[in-house]
Amino acid sequence: MKKTVRFSKEQDFPDWFNNVVLEAGVIDNRYPLKGFYVWKPHGFKMLKKMMAIMERLLEDAGHQEVYFPSLVPTSVFSKESDFLAGFGGDALVVTRTGKKELDEALILRPTSETVMYYMFALWIKGKSDLPLKLYQTVNVFRYETKQTRPLLRVREIVKFKEAHTVHATAEEAAEQVKQAIAIYKQFFSSLLLPFKVLKTPQWDTFAGAEYNYDFITVLPDGKALELGSVINLGQKFAKAFNITFMDEEGKQRYVYQTCYGISERSLGAVIAIHSDDKGLRLPSSITPIPVVVIPIVKKGDTSAVLDYADKLGRELGCFVDKSDKSPGEKFYYWDVRGVIVKLVVGSKEVEERTVSVKLRTGEQLSIPVQEVKDRISQLIERYDEQLKRQAQQQFERFVKVSELEEAKKQQRGLVGVYWCGDESCGKALEQELDRPALGSEQLSAPGRCAVCGKETNTVLYFGRTY
Repeated sequence: MKKTVRFSKEQDFPDWFNNVVLEAGVIDNRYPLKGFYVWKPHGFKMLKKMMAIMERLLEDAGHQEVYFPSLVPTSVFSKESDFLAGFGGDALVVTRTGKKELDEALILRPTSETVMYYMFALWIKGKSDLPLKLYQTVNVFRYETKQTRPLLRVREIVKFKEAHTVHATAEEAAEQVKQAIAIYKQFFSSLLLPFKVLKTPQWDTFAGAEYNYDFITVLPDGKALELGSVINLGQKFAKAFNITFMDEEGKQRYVYQTCYGISERSLGAVIAIHSDDKGLRLPSSITPIPVVVIPIVKKGDTSAVLDYADKLGRELGCFVDKSDKSPGEKFYYWDVRGVIVKLVVGSKEVEERTVSVKLRTGEQLSIPVQEVKDRISQLIERYDEQLKRQAQQQFERFVKVSELEEAKKQQRGLVGVYWCGDESCGKALEQELDRPALGSEQLSAPGRCAVCGKETNTVLYFGRTY
């Protein structure tokens, strides 16, 4: 049987990734518009399962779901000048219908701050209206000029889950940022993804924000990937959109705001980091089909084997593959789609009242049929632990804190050097390392800024990105 995953993850990561998401039925990349992809049933199921995890976390933290329009009048979109400068160049603009020019150009949302905040100004009147904590899951459009790649860099983000909160004080907004970071840590941990939470350098902060934190991981080719952002917007948008409330003293005060978002890029990271040369390997939390029963039928034992397989499938509530494919074809088909546990039964298993178990990690064992139901959860838990351990080991190989000269030699992954916090020193380091600064973190052990020599606990990380 000819394998359809034709590339090596280790040697040809970009081609391997494109091949896997196509052959595993995640997306179809043949739509005739660059950066726009068709989601197939198997891929869309895993995407929805992933988004459901975040939805539960947001709901548990007091957020409510809403929906806002996808088109923004240009006059509204341009109210915040930094935001316009940051996103205006990537925005898709609607200027006419089929027959005539529109009175005002409309922006297809690249993100929803301006769409939502116009309405927030109408909704918020007094302190009793605060805090406001909302989220929505929508498609957004950004006409990326870099090379597009399925899930990782697209022009239509089909599942952008963005949360927006409004508060009476700066302290409350800062606390909300901390809560959002905690939510995101739970989310990415549930996907078994290793990451760093880095504070973005001021010169690369989200357009219209006071400061923001990015969740950064590293893919197998050594390039960094931003998984999601948590942003303190301060009062910039409040002042641009006149979002105010009346305090206890009867004075009108501007609100403070935060926002945070994830997309299908997180699923792209899951596939890139956990999968292998056979196809998908997914955390059990988002695996569409975790268990499959595969009967191996030979002449003369058809009825007994199929009855045995059907009974097992009913007890476990899982799919029984009774197709006329060869055993090898069945194994490959389910491996490439990320099935965690294949339960194989043939005449030998019927006779011995056992089940042969093939795990997606390559482990094989035989279990008495009466023990299978109780053992499945243990096997899946062990599988998740192995995925998490392997991903963390790979991540640690790619993340180093080094002296400047040593950092120059490390061309892959995240490389950190001590930094005093001054923008001029940070930009000088970008030039020295020929890579963008991705963000900083505080370490317990002090060091000296690689540029000016000032003592500091801050490490600034650099890396090539998607």
